[in-house]
Amino acid sequence: MRRSLLQHPAAFVCLVVPLLAACGEATDEDTGDTGNVSALSTVSPAGAAEIAPAVSTPPRVVEATGQPIPETFMLDNGMQVVVIEDRRAPVVTHMVWYRVGAADEPPSQSGIAHYLEHLLFKGTEKYPRGEFSALVARNGGRENAFTSYDYTAYFQRVARDRLALVMELEADRMKGIVLTEEVTLPERDVVLEERASRTENDPGALLSEQMNALLYLAHPYGTPIIGWEHEIRTLTHEDALDFYNTYYDPANAILIVAGDIDAQELRPLAEKFYGVVPSAGPAVKRVRPQEPPPRAARRVTLEDARVEQPYLRRAYLTPSYGNAEAGVAEALDVLSEIIGGGQTSRIYTSLVVDQQIAVSAAGWYIGSSLDDGTIGFFAIPAEGVSMQEVEAAMDAEIAALLADGVTEEEVDRARRTLVAEAIFAQDSQQTMAQAFGIALSTGLTVEYAATWPDRILAVTPEDVTAAARAYLHKHRSVTGILARPESSS
Repeated sequence: MRRSLLQHPAAFVCLVVPLLAACGEATDEDTGDTGNVSALSTVSPAGAAEIAPAVSTPPRVVEATGQPIPETFMLDNGMQVVVIEDRRAPVVTHMVWYRVGAADEPPSQSGIAHYLEHLLFKGTEKYPRGEFSALVARNGGRENAFTSYDYTAYFQRVARDRLALVMELEADRMKGIVLTEEVTLPERDVVLEERASRTENDPGALLSEQMNALLYLAHPYGTPIIGWEHEIRTLTHEDALDFYNTYYDPANAILIVAGDIDAQELRPLAEKFYGVVPSAGPAVKRVRPQEPPPRAARRVTLEDARVEQPYLRRAYLTPSYGNAEAGVAEALDVLSEIIGGGQTSRIYTSLVVDQQIAVSAAGWYIGSSLDDGTIGFFAIPAEGVSMQEVEAAMDAEIAALLADGVTEEEVDRARRTLVAEAIFAQDSQQTMAQAFGIALSTGLTVEYAATWPDRILAVTPEDVTAAARAYLHKHRSVTGILARPESSS
């Protein structure tokens, strides 16, 4: 139920325990129109460069995993490029990340980052509406995009010899989208329908939205990524263009290519397609309201006749990898694994196995953000067991940990589990590309992200206990209860 820094998949809005962010970190999208596929070519656009032959150079290696640290370089216009070499198949995953997300939106324009993500599939002068997606599909590729609080990303997975095609397409829409009300107004309705289906029709998503709003009193992480309905309805194509012109710039972007390629092969392609995109100057500095010190425990109960499985959630405000002091985020990751990481965790063993008052219990640490993150736990009561009984048992486990600390055995097991999960994650090109995209979009470096397993192995029981005692306090928390109305029980 929890995942490490190197395992962040894009998540839909407000699942119970996705790691990507404070409930609803990212929103995967369908890419919209596919146009007239049969009328489009299956070859790369004119002038697409062939990939040069590889020249091997010894890479730096992560001590804990033996895996190489990806190469990175900068283009003259300020765009960062990362190459994750994976020669197992002639396939590449191509991603462009922008250091902008829902937390960077202007006041009263919630949802504009996600709305703009939709609109980027509506065409440019060179590739009109539908041709982008159709060309990718015609060439055997897959594509998608997602919006987070801290970043927006677009990606394609294609055969190695089609990399130049998707690079040209993505570079073209970095500055070239064409928006009119004829296109934007119907797409705004699509976003509203998406909010209705994913949030309004999902009691769990509604609870998560309300919990976030209570947890973040000042910070925009308290506003849903997809936006509030009443504000989505007011968004205009001028709003979208202003946001696009402000943030969609090579100096504010990261190119990540994972797969059958290395830096020497990729650099000429990156310079050809992205290096020529003009930049308006340095990336926009991100200035956001920050949270005041939390002073009071908060609670929210959401009753809905549609609830099939009532449950209890507790979220505590914590530092993230983006703003924590050295070692704190790693200790919180290990703490999360000890308390709620699977069937050997403390709350699962106590509530589900020993006391049999819950049918499920787990935890998470959401540390992959630029600003504050969360650590939290949830439990689903067994039949006939009250929420109060489950909450009291969860509180007792947390109190025992704060009083007695954690053991060397628990920390060792958690460290080994987290590092093993990071190693398994390297089996997926897209997962690895996403891990580095998230890190770079939230103020970290390639080396910092790659060496995460080394730092996890350095976490001590004293580190974990100190983190727990610093952050697992009720006044830092929001407790949420999802329930059916009594008359519907």
